[in-house]
Amino acid sequence: MLEQVAAPALTVSLSAQRDGSETIPAGGWLKPWQEAIVASEASGLRITDVLVDVGSVVTKGQTLVRLSQKSVLADMRKQEAAVAATKANLSKAKLNADRARQFSPAGDLTAEKIAEYLADERAAEASLASEDAALDSEKIKLAQTTITAVDDGLIISRSAELGAVVSAGAELFRLARQQRVEWQAEVQAHYLPRIAEGLSVEINGPDDRPIQGKVRLVAPSVSTDTSRAIVYVALPADLRPRTGLYVTGNIELKTAPALPLPASRSCSGTG
Repeated sequence: MLEQVAAPALTVSLSAQRDGSETIPAGGWLKPWQEAIVASEASGLRITDVLVDVGSVVTKGQTLVRLSQKSVLADMRKQEAAVAATKANLSKAKLNADRARQFSPAGDLTAEKIAEYLADERAAEASLASEDAALDSEKIKLAQTTITAVDDGLIISRSAELGAVVSAGAELFRLARQQRVEWQAEVQAHYLPRIAEGLSVEINGPDDRPIQGKVRLVAPSVSTDTSRAIVYVALPADLRPRTGLYVTGNIELKTAPALPLPASRSCSGTG
């Protein structure tokens, strides 16, 4: 009788998934989170006081520069006189108009004269509104002689010089808003799909102490020269390292399912 030969064992590998964390090294510059420009809205006025310098910590609304007010005050006084004269004209026009309303065309005033008085009143009212608006404009110009900080922050550059005559829009100061600093790390493009907002980052600080951060933003474009993109990393608000320094660090990548050593299961059967 023929001996029955056992069928070869069938081995099935069952791959159990696990998550593995991974980081990549990167380098980049410490830069202000956002910058704000302090500029003059006035033109042709001389700087009489410069109250802050590079490195000054300022608060929103704090006075940084004062401009000469002499010509602005003279123009404002002139306009105040124009408003006063217009108010006097309006008072006279109102008296005539009120008088005209009390008479009929058949009375002491002709219809033409009545219409003239009423028109004079409306014209005087319009003239006063115009002069009031011009006075408001002069008050705005006076307010613009005091230049203030647009936000809390640290002054990082200064162009304002005592005695200089300003022009509208010319930069006087630049400040790092809220003193917040971020790390702008350069990363190879092929890592970008695995980098997302909120991932952890460890930076080698300027004093060799590690700084913990979080990915704030991944740049939407890649440099055609280096094939790298910028990853913006937010630092803790209470940490304010010097900007302009180049530092290195490690950025956490999104976890990818990893395949460990297979767990083998053997099955045997007979033919």
